[in-house]
Amino acid sequence: MKHKSQMFKPIKKAKVYEEIVSKIKDMVEKGRFKSGDQLPVERELAEVFRVSRSSVREALRSLESQGFIESRQGDGTYIASQPVESLVSPLASVIFTEKDDQMELFEMRRMIEPDLAYLAAERATEEEIAMMEKVLDLQEEKVARGESGTDVDKNFHYIMARAAKNKVLLRITDNIIDLLGESREQYLQVEGRPQKSILRHREVLEAIRAGDPERAEKCMLEHLMDIETSLFGTSRRRRSRRGIVKSP
Repeated sequence: MKHKSQMFKPIKKAKVYEEIVSKIKDMVEKGRFKSGDQLPVERELAEVFRVSRSSVREALRSLESQGFIESRQGDGTYIASQPVESLVSPLASVIFTEKDDQMELFEMRRMIEPDLAYLAAERATEEEIAMMEKVLDLQEEKVARGESGTDVDKNFHYIMARAAKNKVLLRITDNIIDLLGESREQYLQVEGRPQKSILRHREVLEAIRAGDPERAEKCMLEHLMDIETSLFGTSRRRRSRRGIVKSP
């Protein structure tokens, strides 16, 4: 029988962006920032915290997915008036406790993300579509250099989820995608799969650009089932609002 001390694991050092998230939340809790207050721009935050702008960008993305801040197009970033954290924290805690079961997490992702693509096709702005296009161009550049493009792959899914304009689903999806980082890396390390991922992303984006929610949903579902079959050797089907879509 193991000694009780062996049950504990070393504490991992927090990432820079996580420290920024913690500091901003602390400022809100102490009243230095209040609901509706505008945050300094990305450059100023990087100077104040003495970190890179990429770390600030990642922190703001995390805070937005949690519902603590909201981006207003052409106007800046503000402390949210009604953070959604209290609504999703019980579910988020369940997700974190199940993080070792990648298959169940992926099943949950497959149930949610096609519907996000559907909503994005109805609600995405021209700016968000342009951002997704830019991300895919960057992903193609990285893959052409022999890289997996894992980080960029994740960004595409995040921007699409944000374009769906549902903060609760954004928060849940962001958690799931983060926890599936290992499986994403595993999938994209295999020859030919990064290119296939880009192709699938292009199909989803074109459906969103065309304002075709049903095609966007179908393309995203097929993309996720491709990955699921490759990783877990499963062939599943999923009933959508418009019928049954079988795994290819």
